[in-house]
Amino acid sequence: MSLFSPLALPSGAVIPNRVAKAAMEENMADADHAPSAELIRLYQAWAAGGSGLIITGNVMVDARAMTGPAGVVLEDDRFLDRFKTWANTARSGGGQVWMQINHPGRQMPAGLGQETLAPSAIPLDLGAQSKVFPMPRAMTAADIAEVERRFVATAALAERAGFTGVEIHAAHGYLLSQFLSPLANHRTDQWGGNLENRARLLLDIVRGVRATVSSGFAVSVKLNSADFQRGGFSPEDAQAVVAMLAPLGVDLVELSGGSYEAPAMIGSARDERTLAREAYFLEFAREIAAVATMPLMVTGGIRRREVAENVIKSGVAMAGIATALAIEPNLPHNWRLGKSDAPKLKPITWKNKPVASSSRRPSGLRKTTITLNSLAHRTTWLRSDFSQMQAKRSARQYRRWVTERKAAA
Repeated sequence: MSLFSPLALPSGAVIPNRVAKAAMEENMADADHAPSAELIRLYQAWAAGGSGLIITGNVMVDARAMTGPAGVVLEDDRFLDRFKTWANTARSGGGQVWMQINHPGRQMPAGLGQETLAPSAIPLDLGAQSKVFPMPRAMTAADIAEVERRFVATAALAERAGFTGVEIHAAHGYLLSQFLSPLANHRTDQWGGNLENRARLLLDIVRGVRATVSSGFAVSVKLNSADFQRGGFSPEDAQAVVAMLAPLGVDLVELSGGSYEAPAMIGSARDERTLAREAYFLEFAREIAAVATMPLMVTGGIRRREVAENVIKSGVAMAGIATALAIEPNLPHNWRLGKSDAPKLKPITWKNKPVASSSRRPSGLRKTTITLNSLAHRTTWLRSDFSQMQAKRSARQYRRWVTERKAAA
């Protein structure tokens, strides 16, 4: 199996090659929190670059629950025309285009001024940065039912807009990952305790989405291979959840890892586990593949063709690439032409891992081309005074937008 061979999914859809543009948090919504013209131009560059699969950055299922102040929201059809333009543009290169749908849970900045929900009233532990995120309120059964409904509704809207699939985000410490983690989920009801209960919300969302969208629409899940925190979601837990997902019509599981508290997704782990510089989670994927009946995708640090090829040769179906594709969107085309491109950022060596993680999370792209001043090279509000001012301004705009929505309702 080669890096440029097609992949047939259980739904019948076909991904033309094994290179995936993994999700990045662009924070480039327009004033209505729909995709902006800049965001659409960005996806035009990725569409032309040759990736077989493009997965969007976070699209939030609830406007009151955001990972950042300039995030895209899809909770009704008011601005569906803009989403249709986004989908059509991203599909123009011939690849599959999936919308990543998400809810942050307790990983929502306090500056956005919204009530924060989580499985349990347990705050993030980020040391001196903990105050950036508020104490969450434990969700009621009604809250959980509403979140499930919202994920299903957003998936249906994504299909109407022309996306070819969705990725349900259950990794990186966001809400569904919080339910899965025994460190964040201390519930004693049907959504807490043993792993079957902690996985209940994710499984119910997958069932609901699969029952609502058409049979050829791809349904995928992004799952932590581990939380990389002692006592957290473990590789054995990940294996068990993949086995639970197997009979539900899931087309692909993307394996990543970590959270804001333990940013393994950039190669760091709170439990001091050493991660490989490239293909961070491949070792875990090989173990999980033993129980997986659906294709797997590994994301984390891949930037060289030989590493991506080794991922495919190991039995993993897709190689997910984020930072390298932000630096060089034509990377798949260049590899196909025999070039040895290996885009790389300068390493971040700050001792405060949560802050280092935030500095690597893309915070927005204000150019229409992706070059060395690209999404991957942008810094966040935690790295510079200018970025802090920009984020505060965006947060004020978001709070004003929420207030206006409430007044109009």
